[in-house]
Amino acid sequence: MKEKIQTFGRALSGMVMPNIGAFIAWGVITALFIPTGWRPNEKLAELVGPMSTYLLPLLIAYTGGRNVAGIRGGVIGAIATMGVIVGADVPMFLGAMIMGPFGGYLIKKLDKLMEGIIPAGFEMLINNFSLGILGALLALIGYLGISPVVAGLNSFMEAGVGFFVDHGILPLVSIFIEPAKVLFLNNAVNHGILSPMGMQEAADTGKSLFFLLEANPGPGLGILLAYCLVGKGDAKSSAPGAIIIHLFGGIHEIYFPYILMNPVLLLAAIAGGASGVFILSIFHAGLAGPASPGSIIAVLGMTARNSYAGVILSVLTACAVSCLVAIPLLKAFGKGDLEAAKTKVKDMKNVSKGLTDVNAPKEVKYIVFACDAGMGSSAMGATILRKKLASAGLEHISVVHSPVSAIPENAQVVVTHEELKERAAHSCPGARLVLIKNFLSAPEYDMLVEELKG
Repeated sequence: MKEKIQTFGRALSGMVMPNIGAFIAWGVITALFIPTGWRPNEKLAELVGPMSTYLLPLLIAYTGGRNVAGIRGGVIGAIATMGVIVGADVPMFLGAMIMGPFGGYLIKKLDKLMEGIIPAGFEMLINNFSLGILGALLALIGYLGISPVVAGLNSFMEAGVGFFVDHGILPLVSIFIEPAKVLFLNNAVNHGILSPMGMQEAADTGKSLFFLLEANPGPGLGILLAYCLVGKGDAKSSAPGAIIIHLFGGIHEIYFPYILMNPVLLLAAIAGGASGVFILSIFHAGLAGPASPGSIIAVLGMTARNSYAGVILSVLTACAVSCLVAIPLLKAFGKGDLEAAKTKVKDMKNVSKGLTDVNAPKEVKYIVFACDAGMGSSAMGATILRKKLASAGLEHISVVHSPVSAIPENAQVVVTHEELKERAAHSCPGARLVLIKNFLSAPEYDMLVEELKG
């Protein structure tokens, strides 16, 4: 079930994350030129509406269709979404997430059905007209049938959010967000659900707290500080480095293993997240656009002009609360001292867990480091492993990073977090898996390097 949820979440975030630059561009223009922005300009502010109404949904739809059926899927996904856009009076981010992949799926099935029956010399003619006709039909269906349904779903979601806001219980969403993040659904939650909701709110008010519900670095920072203060062994020694990467690099996945080794710390993350949301609600603070990655630099860069006090206090409060809650929990339930870590490494060497797989190639030339989105923790892990290989004289081995659901077929060794094991195995069944728990100080890095040297 967890693997299926992660896969579905990856499909959602996979439509948004490649287009984050466009979302940030929209946020910058909004923050600068709307009436409450830094440099109000009525003429330039005219860009805000068309970008949120047309550009961003069409980019999402194209990416979703392309993920399913390549460029043809992207094109038909955009065509189909245009019908949904025209048929509604609100930005159709949800409609784009539905129609984009759906259009890609249909054109993929149609191409498969027609494979081998197209007369020679008529391929281009038939391919173009099949896409055009199907795209036109989907645009009409989107305008007449899908658009009202999606508009209804939007209204339902807005009513649900309004209930939380009107009753002053919006901080309770942290009960769902923080555990989902630790299960590597952070990108799905942020980019698949919260960012589209934030875009709709920001289009009306110039800012939204939804952009910071998941991206707030405060809860994770507090937990890492608690490890610095009362942690033990490797967890304590690696926490300061993790703080720098988490806070300034914006790679939140770096603190997930610290919670997974002591799941009771989820209580600290939830408390920190809820307190941060509470401060945002009191100050009516928010960001002008999505902060991606969730670095304090990106957060402050996207903060709305009148929200700096609330946003900064939200991060500090979330950090303080999660740290204060985590310290007694670590003292009561903490584990993972240095001797235990050494014993674990020794046991792992004895059984060669993950390093003596039957798929092990005789000569390794291509290693893939995979994470959920293929952009954050995997990029960092690939850099660490690449440096270790270079120090061992193994520069000829290529190390790249990739989304766990799109691992290259020629990958010989795949390094990924143990929570992503099933998805990695399905994505590239022919590769050997090396599973890690801590991105910064995983003993498996050195074990793999030593094996490759031999």
